[in-house]
Amino acid sequence: MIIDTHAHYDDEAFDKDRAEVLLGLREAGVEAVINVCASPESLFSTPELVRKYPFVYGAIGLHPDEVGWFNEERFEELPALLQQDKILAVGEIGLDYHWNVETAEVQKEWFVKQIRLADEAKLPVIIHSRDAAKDTLEIVEKEDVGRIGGVMHCYSYSLEDAVKYTDMGLFLGIGGVVTFKNGKKLKRVVREISLSHLILETDCPYLAPEPFRGRRNNSGFLRHVVQEIAELKGVSPEEVVEVTTDNARRLFGIPKQK
Repeated sequence: MIIDTHAHYDDEAFDKDRAEVLLGLREAGVEAVINVCASPESLFSTPELVRKYPFVYGAIGLHPDEVGWFNEERFEELPALLQQDKILAVGEIGLDYHWNVETAEVQKEWFVKQIRLADEAKLPVIIHSRDAAKDTLEIVEKEDVGRIGGVMHCYSYSLEDAVKYTDMGLFLGIGGVVTFKNGKKLKRVVREISLSHLILETDCPYLAPEPFRGRRNNSGFLRHVVQEIAELKGVSPEEVVEVTTDNARRLFGIPKQK
């Protein structure tokens, strides 16, 4: 059974049929899902999903585009949120220089603070990084994130950086992009990096794999990602599911579902 380590089922894209989609995942071969916070609103909507669905877990943190919401008082609310049942990680946190919603300095400040919070809470991190390869790697190395544990979400950088991250003990999150015809760089990374360092994710409702590209994504579509990884690595889809699921359990401490 598949574990989707990065989803956003509290997104408004699921408002009309959220329960139907979530309750249909087991039939689609999905055992568990981590719903990952991004916005201030999701700091509270994610725990609601976690409480409602036994197979849904959560991550608490703010996306770099949203860290302008933080001040010291608001940041002090996070430790209590992280102590809630079935909250397994701090995320998604990181750097995003694509849209420049917040300055690089502001993003780096709150990225480091959230990493250190994860260290204190003894939880792994889920790292978002877009157009910020150099600064992300420097912070991850300086803060010794490999010791904390975590995943490079929606990995999009070079094979050389992938080797550095996995040598630290971090995982790479692989989703629908690996099925895209223009995803050659990621295909190379998946081909060369050991399966023991890969975990599956959707980032749904975004980044649906082929043949659903451009449509609303969901965890059931991960079977197409599994097939692509299997072909790239010359192994069976069953092996991809088994290893990536074991990886997710080790990183996040997800118990087997009954």
